[in-house]
Amino acid sequence: MASFRARRASAPERTDLYQDITDRIIAQLEQGRLPWVQPWDSAAAALDLPVNASTRARYSGINILILWSAMIERGFTTNRFLTFRQALELGGNVRKGERGMTVVYAHRYTPQRERERAREEDRTPGTIPFLKRYTVFSTDQCEGLPEDLSAPVAPVDRSLMLPEAEALIRATSADIRIVGGEAFYVPSRDYIQIPRPEAFPDPINWHRTAFHELGHWTGHPSRLSRDQAGRFGSPEYGREELCAEMTSAFVCAALGIEPSVRHADYLGSWLAILREDNRAIVRAASAASKAADFLLAFARAEEDAVDLARAA
Repeated sequence: MASFRARRASAPERTDLYQDITDRIIAQLEQGRLPWVQPWDSAAAALDLPVNASTRARYSGINILILWSAMIERGFTTNRFLTFRQALELGGNVRKGERGMTVVYAHRYTPQRERERAREEDRTPGTIPFLKRYTVFSTDQCEGLPEDLSAPVAPVDRSLMLPEAEALIRATSADIRIVGGEAFYVPSRDYIQIPRPEAFPDPINWHRTAFHELGHWTGHPSRLSRDQAGRFGSPEYGREELCAEMTSAFVCAALGIEPSVRHADYLGSWLAILREDNRAIVRAASAASKAADFLLAFARAEEDAVDLARAA
């Protein structure tokens, strides 16, 4: 009986966590600020995706937006974060009085009653999604850490950005047709159209646009298989655009390219989606993180091939 009460008591907390995150994102959007497009020119930290200083794993999904906002608002000089316990395990500690950032871990569980019903009905049991919150601190908020963790991250050499971006685009082998005056992806024929680079006021915007459309491209049934059947103006269409926007931002950040707004005219649609479903932003950020990882894996595969060729 006690365990049942404990489970019941924890349910509102899970719901509140989704709502807390959604309310924060909505507030930023209402101010005209897109959480995946930060004012990096005012940032103290180098542009990159946030990483765990202990495991070296990149944070993903909604945690990228949470930690990017913290980096800008609180002036952190690095993109590295860790838990209180991880700081101790590395021989350091979080300084007294420091306030951490709440990030989340998404998981699913199957209630015992559902397991029993599924067994009786000879079917696969259903699962319930939930978020678990935990606190992380910037390495700026710690002391006594190994020197390589506490030093600021060196900024990316901007002279290498375009070649690296072009190499990634080529590595995908996507059918990209450089023609016309509009950029779009056609799911039924699996090709991308992008205007010529000189059609863009700033050449780097060609690459940002390419990554946006490649974000859509990852959703093809032969890749990550997302729902791309929504018509223009529908909630389904808006959710896919939201995913592609964040995918482009995450890939750009990983390459040292400052993300920008590609489709600000969808702002009203995104606000409506988030107000209707307080889990929408978490789902979209998760899908975008998977799409960005899918694209960035092409660059890693190409680097591995080059290393093997040199070794031979």
